[in-house]
Amino acid sequence: MSYSDTPLPVTVDVNVPSVARMYDFLLGGKDSYPVDQDACAALLEEVPSTKALAVNNRRFLQRAVRTLASEYGIRQFVDHGSGLPTQDNVHQVAQRVDPSCRVVYIDNDPMVMAHGRAILEENTSTTVIHADMRDTDTIFEHPDTRRLIDPDQPTAALFVSVLHCIPDQDDPAALVRRVADRLAPGSFLVVCQLVSDDPKVRDFVTTFMDEQTHGHWGRVREEKDVQDFVTGMDILTPGLVEVSTWRPDTDLFPHQATQEWTEFGGVVRLP
Repeated sequence: MSYSDTPLPVTVDVNVPSVARMYDFLLGGKDSYPVDQDACAALLEEVPSTKALAVNNRRFLQRAVRTLASEYGIRQFVDHGSGLPTQDNVHQVAQRVDPSCRVVYIDNDPMVMAHGRAILEENTSTTVIHADMRDTDTIFEHPDTRRLIDPDQPTAALFVSVLHCIPDQDDPAALVRRVADRLAPGSFLVVCQLVSDDPKVRDFVTTFMDEQTHGHWGRVREEKDVQDFVTGMDILTPGLVEVSTWRPDTDLFPHQATQEWTEFGGVVRLP
């Protein structure tokens, strides 16, 4: 399946909330508009643990990247749905381990593109590609991907807190498998998404975000759905978990005040 014929947004719409800008606001960033902030405020009223969840998710991303670079020797990363640049991005974490690490960021948000390219213009080992993360062929055949990613060497493909943006009809599990099929043996996937055991929470957030983003949303799922994304793959210890508990550096992480929803996932190794 190709999404390359679907026009990507090229200008920032300040009247429609953006998932990337909402996430940036929850992390304490400054790249959001009142419409994003209002959407976050409404979301926090119903699911008050959202801010701590976002922080813990970001820290999981950083730990996973550092672990893959330092313990497993990964030097290539492809970050699907990377979002707005914030402190300690994938390339910063990985290049502290080894400056030769190469990173390809993918996002369809024009604000992400503008900020990302400005920050990365002097880093020749990192690039930002304006693409739909579902369009695997376009991403892996892009000249910048070909320049930075050696298809014969292990790569880490990241799907961190983005699969809930993909509706069921676009089959996020199939997306994960398509990307896995593109990677060299010994590669890794970092996969997590928003889940809840409470059907009322799942229905509220799914409907709210779909309406707020004008259809740029999938759904809040259940843990079993995330397990289905990586069926048959070798899941690293400690398995698929609430991400703040994935190899924590310390017990002093922001605990969610409530558990109405969580970010659930882990890291898997391909044969």
